[in-house]
Amino acid sequence: MTTPVVSIAYHSGYGHTAVVAEAVRAGAAEAGATVHVIKVDTITEAEWELLDASDAIVFGSPTYMGTASGAFHQFAEATSKRWFTDVWQDKLAAGFTNSGSKSGDKGHTLQFFQTLAAQHGMHWVNLGLKPGWNSSTGSENDLNRLGFFSGAGAQTNSDEGPEGVHKADIATAEHLGRRIAETTRVFIAGRAAVRA
Repeated sequence: MTTPVVSIAYHSGYGHTAVVAEAVRAGAAEAGATVHVIKVDTITEAEWELLDASDAIVFGSPTYMGTASGAFHQFAEATSKRWFTDVWQDKLAAGFTNSGSKSGDKGHTLQFFQTLAAQHGMHWVNLGLKPGWNSSTGSENDLNRLGFFSGAGAQTNSDEGPEGVHKADIATAEHLGRRIAETTRVFIAGRAAVRA
């Protein structure tokens, strides 16, 4: 069985999104992937090469003013070197974000990640969960408590540090990590079968 290689390319301004990135890493590793965690604001040439060699890339950023952070946008623009030569063509992609509000326009950040992935010809892997906390029997401790479909959304109170990232959001991010690892394994196997 082939071991999928998953890289998490993220920016974290105050440490909250780093907690979510670690949860994605833990979920992917638990599902048997080799995982690289890369901070895009300090990315090295060796880390670019890790991204190029990955089977899947998970994008992550806080949502600031309705979109991904400036540091993530700089990284996204720098990926144009890969775009010109189709280096990331047919890799899998997924995404996660955190903001201080329950909504916070996080959907726009996830759409930005989807568009970035589409421009590279990547295949988007969604969260694969029904929304939680949307019935009289639901609670804030449900998986996908914020009801995102395209990726993992997390909310942390603006007056709390990284330790305040909600446990349900951490569990949702772990789910995303497992899902991208498992989907990547199936994708690799299918591609190998077609080529055989």
